[in-house]
Amino acid sequence: MTTRELQEYWRGEKCYWKHVKLLFEIASARIEERHVSKFVMYQIVVIQTGSFDSNKAILERRYSDFETLQKNLLKAFPEEIEDIVFPKKHLLGNFTEEMISERKLAFKEYLGLLYSIRCVRRSRQFIDFLTRPELREAFGCLRAGQYAKALDILLRVVPLQEKLTAHCPLLQVPALCAVLLCHRDLERPLEAFAAGERALQCLHARESHRYYAPLLDAMIGLAYALGKDFVVLQERLEESQLQKPSSLTLKELTVREYLS
Repeated sequence: MTTRELQEYWRGEKCYWKHVKLLFEIASARIEERHVSKFVMYQIVVIQTGSFDSNKAILERRYSDFETLQKNLLKAFPEEIEDIVFPKKHLLGNFTEEMISERKLAFKEYLGLLYSIRCVRRSRQFIDFLTRPELREAFGCLRAGQYAKALDILLRVVPLQEKLTAHCPLLQVPALCAVLLCHRDLERPLEAFAAGERALQCLHARESHRYYAPLLDAMIGLAYALGKDFVVLQERLEESQLQKPSSLTLKELTVREYLS
């Protein structure tokens, strides 16, 4: 890299590393009854503080989801979260209005305290709790060819994933590539190209990354369809293929994500 390219790279890195502050609210709760189970579903609203957030995230989790998060975090960060109180499960009274209101406040405080701990908010366990169920559903729809449904979910979860993973933009690449594929297969090449550009920015010219060459190849096809200049993309792809050949297409690679 030239000196100028190196300077631009580090400027970009500093922007990505800037900490995004998030606020967690438990907006509502409802009782769900299924064939052999009954549980409370809590609606979590995640908002970026300090400015108007047009992309606030709304997701739903049940008590057992919070419980799994707590168990996973205790394994990974026993000392860091030893003083954080987790709302206990009761044998009776879990579905009373009083208990549900108490839990709403407790889970709001719980998420806020977890987020205040740097190593926890950056952990895979915490990020997965807030994003993985939606991403798994979206990628499942992508594999099934349900592109409109997959895109609808992705456009709701990707902004939250970006806020949670600003310290490591590479984690955003699979979801952004999924957005590209959905737009492309829905014949929206301009939107697909924009998603691809965001994914390339996250990759930061990491030629060895498994997504780098397949993404460039997809971007070349989109650039050609849009009448854009693709010479630079072609040169980057050829250089990358010399170092690490890739036989998978972007779609073949992306649909393998979130299988488990």
